[in-house]
Amino acid sequence: MPEADPAGARGGEPVPVEAGGDGDERAELVALRKENAQLKRANDVLRTASAFFAAQLDPSRPR
Repeated sequence: MPEADPAGARGGEPVPVEAGGDGDERAELVALRKENAQLKRANDVLRTASAFFAAQLDPSRPR
């Protein structure tokens, strides 16, 4: 059975990593999955901030 990726690309759940890859490929895969998760979190923050500021600029919104 393949090992699980500790970074967990699916919301913290372990993700199987293909067996047979060398150590460098596995390390790169883990690093890329970690970076991908960080970018998704940043995107969520930016999306929320964008909605907040759009609501502030909406003239039909009661204050």
